[in-house]
Formats: sequence, C-alpha cells, structure tokens
Amino acid sequence: MAEHIIYLLGPYRIPGFQGERNVRVYLPSEGAPAGPSPVLFLFDGQNVFHDDPSYSGGWHLHQAVRDLSGRGLVAPVLVGIDHGGSERLTELSPFPGDGSDGRLDDFLGWITSEIVPAVQERFAVRRDLAGTAIGGSSMGGLAALYAHFRRPDVLGAALCMSPSLWFAERKIFDFVAAQPVPARSRLYVDAGAQEDDGSVLRDAARLVDHLRHRGYGEADLLFCPDEDGTHCEDAWRRRAPGALQFLFAEADTERQEEAGAPDGPQQAA
Repeated sequence: MAEHIIYLLGPYRIPGFQGERNVRVYLPSEGAPAGPSPVLFLFDGQNVFHDDPSYSGGWHLHQAVRDLSGRGLVAPVLVGIDHGGSERLTELSPFPGDGSDGRLDDFLGWITSEIVPAVQERFAVRRDLAGTAIGGSSMGGLAALYAHFRRPDVLGAALCMSPSLWFAERKIFDFVAAQPVPARSRLYVDAGAQEDDGSVLRDAARLVDHLRHRGYGEADLLFCPDEDGTHCEDAWRRRAPGALQFLFAEADTERQEEAGAPDGPQQAA
C-alpha cells in the first residue's frame, strides 16, 4: 500500500480574490475504509504537510494522522486549503483592521459552498457535525474559531492553535460573546508562554475562561498552555497529535457505538 499520498485538487479561483490556489487532501488509509472518516479542513494548506511548500516548515500532520490510524484511533481526512499569498491577511481576518479588509466571510462562504461539498462528494468523509472540523494556527487559528461560531451548521469543531485573538482590537471576544453556544461544539485551544511576551497565552486563557463560564466542560473544550511554546510551526507540530486525538474523541465514541461496543456514559449534545 502506498504511503503519504496527498491528492491535489484545483487550482481554484475564488470570486473576488486574486490568483489561484490548490486544496490538498490526505486520507488516513488508502485501503477501503470501514466507514466514512471525520474530516478536518485547515487554513494555510501550504503548511499542513511537507516543509517545501511552506516558507517556515510544515506541520507534518499526515504523519500524526497515520500514527493515530496505526494505533487504532479515529484519524481524520486532512484538507489543507492554500492561502492566497499577499491576500492571506485579508482572507483570514473576520474584521477589518491592522492592514486587512476583513473578508473571512467571503472566504468561508467559498469553503462551505464549494470545498466542503466537493470533498464530501469525492472522498469517504463524515457529513455530521461531530465529524466535521476546521482548524489553523495564528491567523488561521483565529479564522477557525470564527468559522465555527459563524457556521455551526457545517463545522462542529475547531482546532485553534496560538490564535491571533489580538487582531482588530480583539473584536473576536465580542463576536463570540454575542453568538449562541452551538448545539454541537468541540474546541481545542492552545498557546505558548513564549509568544509575544506571553500575551497570546493570556488572550487564549481569557477566551477559555469565557467559554467555561458559558458551560463548556472538559469534554467540550481542551486548553493546552505550553510553557516552552513559541509562535512557530515546530511548536504546533509538537502539539498537533494530542489536538487531533481530542478533537475527534466524540467521533471515536460514536464509531464504537455504531460498531456495537458496550454502552457507556453518554455525552450531552
């Protein structure tokens, strides 16, 4: 069986954005799946897999996914959506400010209307909320958090590594506070103490505290402060395996139940 086959979709043109970009897809297994796998859509697709397409090194998430699969755990299909180079800041920012036009809503609309259906049609992925997540780091982590609360009807979970919550005068806090808690929501949030003199970690802790007060428990929200963490791909690569395992733990439970595993404690939706 061939290993590490990454399918290249595109190139795509996004209405209102310049240039073209690719979408990269990695399957946990090339064999016939026992059933559909959960799927994780990721911003900054150039950084998701190998070092070469990225200016600062890759996350090597395909290796983390392969290891999960090899241990018999739920492993997601990875969908890396390339950023638009010079337009990256504008397409990943939910709000205008700090040199950005704030066009994440347009970018997210394209993802949910074109890329999500295309992946669901071509690959054996789950279509339920517990099995459909979005993620990223830095501005991508901010975008993932926003996307989950903006489109909870499509994206039931979010992976937010070192999210740039400071962006646009921290407007994301007011946005999240104004949204209802999604009916299906699982969040992974982390940050390093060595990022921007600790301000990234303090912002992340503030977000987590807000969400805890709104009812997020240990099963719904995992916060991983990293005392040695810096703002770089190496730190995110190191924390990624645990993030993936948590993010799809509910999908793993549901898979076992569907397979006829003994009944256990049931999680609230």
